Amino acid sequence: MFGRSVPLAHSLLRNVPAGVGLRRWASTKTLRETLQEVIPAKQEQLKKLKAEHSQTVVGEVKVENIIGGMRGLKAMLWEASVLDPNEGIRFHGLTIPDCQKVLPPAPGGKEMTAESMFWLLLTGRVPSPNESSQFSAELAEKAELPAFMEKFVDSLPRTLHPMTQLGMGVAALNHDSQFQAAYERGIKKSEYWTYMLEDCLDLAAKLPALAARIYRNVYHPDNAIAPVDKNMDLVGNYSNMLGFGHNESLTEYLRLYIALHGDHEGGNASAHTSHLVGSTLSDPYLSYSAALFALAGPLHGLANQEVLRWQMAMQKEIGENVSHENIRDYLWKTLRSGQVVPGYGHGVLRNPDPRFIALQEFCKARPELQGSSMIQLVQKTAEVAPDVLKEHGKNPYPNVDATSGMFLYAINSISH
Repeated sequence: MFGRSVPLAHSLLRNVPAGVGLRRWASTKTLRETLQEVIPAKQEQLKKLKAEHSQTVVGEVKVENIIGGMRGLKAMLWEASVLDPNEGIRFHGLTIPDCQKVLPPAPGGKEMTAESMFWLLLTGRVPSPNESSQFSAELAEKAELPAFMEKFVDSLPRTLHPMTQLGMGVAALNHDSQFQAAYERGIKKSEYWTYMLEDCLDLAAKLPALAARIYRNVYHPDNAIAPVDKNMDLVGNYSNMLGFGHNESLTEYLRLYIALHGDHEGGNASAHTSHLVGSTLSDPYLSYSAALFALAGPLHGLANQEVLRWQMAMQKEIGENVSHENIRDYLWKTLRSGQVVPGYGHGVLRNPDPRFIALQEFCKARPELQGSSMIQLVQKTAEVAPDVLKEHGKNPYPNVDATSGMFLYAINSISH
């Protein structure tokens, strides 16, 4: 259709006298005006479909599942972790407390390393301290960014959101993809995984330097970045390059935080995006960058930033010495304004997120954090919110985002 209309349009335009602008006829409408008429009708149509046919089965699937984005459907094989609605996450059968007991920490630390969790997720086996240490050393050897990447990242405007910069940086790393080079050269399908693995390891190794450089450029452009220390684990180097290597609490928290986020049953938006893109044989850099852009959404990875904004607004309005009643009133104010309470509820979990519990227990074990008004606010909100949200008819339990960003903000304030 468009192929036939283009020559006609060109013919009509050639007959328009020079200097005469194209006019909008009184009876015509802009695209926006047309959509303003169409969209309400479509919204009503969808509402009616939900009301009258949500339980109707199409094939073997209910209409409510089709509309709801496959929620509740068994449509994917996943081995590394399982998310139980009541128990929470298990990694190859291990709970979070199990992992904290058996996965090796960094030298001098207590929390499991990202490398030991990575090893468990890929192999289903708990690495020995020596295996974890050797793996850290292997990644440290690959950790430095190529010169072209440093130049590229430094050229990005400081006003560009860090997550956007991170996604762009990861995609650019595919310049050196071993899988892409091998595929173009010609390899057997049975060998794909070996080259994919090398790309994955290279990406994991370089992420700390890439993220730290973006952080430096955006927030502390005059600061130098510490070089990669090949005797440190991934997170130890990351904390050091961020400028917080002296802060043992933050470094240990990041080890726990990153390990806990290593996997979450593989079906969330960002993981699903990486699988979808990877199924086209895009290399891991491109697949992971796509996942990062899904993660950047306010209903996904940006959620802890939304929690931070909301809790800071609460503190600004009701002060630092807040009571449970103050918080209850603010929660109702949020809900009655038509907004959601960020950091509460989950698509699967029907109990408090064990990741939230693990991070809160970490905070409780750190005396220097107990005086933070922000940390206290998180705890008090978690004590009040479930009853309010139950009364409102919502999933009432805190998820990991209810505390993760708040801790980072609080400990940064203490450090400075």
